[in-house]
Amino acid sequence: MTAPALIVAAPRSGAGKTTVTLALLTALRRRGLAVRAAKAGPDYIDPSFHAAATGRGSINLDSWAMRPGLLDGLMQDAGEDCDVAIIEGVMGLFDGIGGKEGRAGATSDLAARFGVPVLLVIDVSGQSLSAAAIVRGFASHHPDVRIAGVVLNKVGSDRHERLVADAIAALDIPILGAVPRDQAVALPERHLGLVQAGEHSDLDARLDALADLAERHLDLDAILALATRPSLSSPSAQAALPPPGMRIALAQDAAFTFVYPHVIAGWRQEGAEIIPFSPLADEAPAEDCDVCWLPGGYPELHASQLAAAQNFRAGLAHFAETRAVHGECGGYMVLGEGLEDATGGRHAMTGLLGHTTSFAQRKLHLGYRAALLLSDGVLGPTGSALRGHEFHYASLIETGKDAPFVEITDGEGKALGTTGGRRGLVSGTFFHAIASD
Repeated sequence: MTAPALIVAAPRSGAGKTTVTLALLTALRRRGLAVRAAKAGPDYIDPSFHAAATGRGSINLDSWAMRPGLLDGLMQDAGEDCDVAIIEGVMGLFDGIGGKEGRAGATSDLAARFGVPVLLVIDVSGQSLSAAAIVRGFASHHPDVRIAGVVLNKVGSDRHERLVADAIAALDIPILGAVPRDQAVALPERHLGLVQAGEHSDLDARLDALADLAERHLDLDAILALATRPSLSSPSAQAALPPPGMRIALAQDAAFTFVYPHVIAGWRQEGAEIIPFSPLADEAPAEDCDVCWLPGGYPELHASQLAAAQNFRAGLAHFAETRAVHGECGGYMVLGEGLEDATGGRHAMTGLLGHTTSFAQRKLHLGYRAALLLSDGVLGPTGSALRGHEFHYASLIETGKDAPFVEITDGEGKALGTTGGRRGLVSGTFFHAIASD
């Protein structure tokens, strides 16, 4: 039976969702509960922190990119063999894109679809009585989204907390925690979000501090009591994406980290084996694999080391002579002729495609993408429709002469032309695939 669940959301980004979510996950695990976590929307980094906090894998739930049956199936899987599931929201609770009802990519889509309650985290710094107006508005905005409790973040003093609490009391929505302003446990960030969980040598200590914070400042029993079993109308066991092969060589190290857990789980469910290798350790893909996948990550931070990895580069070129190689975002950058780092220094990449990318000429590319494949390949036959997103700062400074890989539109259907490249058995694009459309 699927475990009870709740959603941690906020009126906006930066209000404290991740802090409260990790504090809850770690504190509940400390109590001996089996806890699973999920992240709303397209995010690679937060789920790795969830996994560290719970000791169990986390998944993404994206109402825009995922079919309803896939959403239900993933939620069902997340709720198996655990006592409670906690979903961390994305941006503000109702933030998404226009389009079909329930498929805006908003956290509220998940609350409405699954019928699970929302714990709303409010940053009350710089306000007091106005916090009640925010809670009132969020509580009444959508009839199928229930704000079941509130956590006050960045409370300045006992008097400040009392003023806010008295104002919210009239709404009959309980305040289940108040985190003092000076108690926040900050996690360092870089250009694509938080510094990744695996890069923190002191992560266990940080998580312990968050559990201590939860035990001091959150009503854990009352928050746990909010959780309800999700309503799942049409769970599907179908993989989000077809496996690109049956033995998949997967680049996996500090430069290549952005792989969606639900994608890997779906490939394994279809019988595929995942064989990891490390380009940063100068490893080549295994010869007994039938496809190589270079995921996104931070190659721009390791450009000189990748350029010097002669065994990796030669082995990948040899692999590509007879078997498919695909790169997403950072992986696509490595497949090109060169990569400019943040200082403008140019580093030779694998040269299996003809483009060159620059991190020195930074420009944010962010948003949902719908894609149509322009040829048969690792993601499916010509004309296959996919949903996913872009999130990168790199720019193409040399486009090369390769054939385009996909035709894309943004999340609202605006045509963006063709993108990516393909040459022989090699393909790549900045587009991260989340699921088949």
